[in-house]
Amino acid sequence: MLGSTDPGASRSGRDELETLADLAAMLAPIPFTGRIDGDDAELLDVRQTRALLRRVWTLDRDDAVSEINRMLREARALPQLARHDVSDWHLHATVPEAPLGERMRVEAALALIDVIRSDEMGRLRICEADACTGLVLDLSRNGSKRFCSVRCGNRMNMIAFRERQSTGATA
Repeated sequence: MLGSTDPGASRSGRDELETLADLAAMLAPIPFTGRIDGDDAELLDVRQTRALLRRVWTLDRDDAVSEINRMLREARALPQLARHDVSDWHLHATVPEAPLGERMRVEAALALIDVIRSDEMGRLRICEADACTGLVLDLSRNGSKRFCSVRCGNRMNMIAFRERQSTGATA
């Protein structure tokens, strides 16, 4: 996920979109079609997209709508069904020649539309683990997911366990 490449959210603790090689590595497992320039301007645009999406993640519903509408308007998005490569019919709203960062913003905006329409912005959160700013998309039935990864959950559970042990030993 693009938002998890941020230094405070990445597994490595570093900016995982610092170099063109980082961008290429992020894109490698994703079947992203269309234009990919692989230059510094594209890297900057994708990094700005990451910052924008991380910000939208934390907005209330009405403010998120404004940002999403702006992203779609700026891209002159025109939703249409597309089928290519091994992908069956799915939604595209930009032309394949559009810049990568723009296509990422529009695809994220299209996904966030469903979150807003179903009034589920509360399922978009920041990880509750200490020193982590990972994005949490809570798809659990009861909406109780607190951590961005099993790693963060295990780390916080171990910290809580150790605190309980030390409190019990002195009490």
